[in-house]
Amino acid sequence: MKELFLLAIVIMVFVVIFQIAKASEYVSVLKGEEKTRKQNNKINGFLLVAFLIFGLIGVYVCNEWFFHKTLFPQGSASVEGEKIDFMLYLTIGVTGFIFIITQILLFWFAFKYQEKEGKKAFFFPHNTKLELLWTTVPAIFLTILVVFGLINWFKITGNPPANAITVEITGHQFAWEMRYPGKDGILGKKNYRLYNKPSGNILGVDFDDVNSLDDIHTTQMHLPVGIPVKLVIGAQDVIHDVGLVHFRMKMDAVPGIPTTLWFTPKYTTEEMKVRTGNPNFTYEISCDQMCGAGHFSMRGIIVVEKPEEYKKWIADQKPEYFTLFPDKDPSKTDSTKTLAAVLPAKN
Repeated sequence: MKELFLLAIVIMVFVVIFQIAKASEYVSVLKGEEKTRKQNNKINGFLLVAFLIFGLIGVYVCNEWFFHKTLFPQGSASVEGEKIDFMLYLTIGVTGFIFIITQILLFWFAFKYQEKEGKKAFFFPHNTKLELLWTTVPAIFLTILVVFGLINWFKITGNPPANAITVEITGHQFAWEMRYPGKDGILGKKNYRLYNKPSGNILGVDFDDVNSLDDIHTTQMHLPVGIPVKLVIGAQDVIHDVGLVHFRMKMDAVPGIPTTLWFTPKYTTEEMKVRTGNPNFTYEISCDQMCGAGHFSMRGIIVVEKPEEYKKWIADQKPEYFTLFPDKDPSKTDSTKTLAAVLPAKN
């Protein structure tokens, strides 16, 4: 019923427009084509100027109404993201200034140089200096913007500082899985042939690799504030995209091709609750690549906390090896074996 009502409204709008057009045509015949055309030109000229004025007012009003609802007032939640914000502000500033100037000239010229008695259009075929100007100046500005982008890109995708922690994040339809290295600081190998072997090994971790035995598997990412974090990003099925909007970061998650980026969190989750005025604030991981019917629900959570809180959280996590092989877990035996005693010695 609702669809039929909307269809009827659309048809009525078309009928009204058609009737107005026919009435205008009849008026033109009665008044004379030439006179009507000139009157329409004058009316359209004034309407264009009015559209320009109200359009600029509308842009200003919308900015006043909605700017505080964007992420800009909060500022970047990562140190590296500040450069991204600067680059975006610079791009908006340059292109916005040019847009406003060109739109004012466009609408004003349409009004100023409308058809008038005794005026003849000036044919302006070629001007080498003007063409060089409007080609060279934009090219210089665009080159500067591209260079800024490349500098930031090479930085966040390059080698992180020596004190960076490493977190692996893997996307699949429709969730994110995180893996942390254990005390050895090295992530163990994975093999897609080992998926669910043993049952529950959904990341396909190769436990024949001694570096895998102390790795931690979680579905929530915890990060220490003020310490760089390197993300090793992958996917199991289709292309996903790790979207970290608060940190101003994003990176494709491609099956079989690991990608990386790094950043330094600036604010804890608790601090962001104060900055945003939202007691329910959480850092989110979104999937920024259409990946199927459940794409909308592919959401992860990041908890940024103080370094001592992060260390305690890590210490409380159990290696995935002991979860999948509980009989190997020293905490469930009567012996006093330590993790070092249980794990095979490294070669």
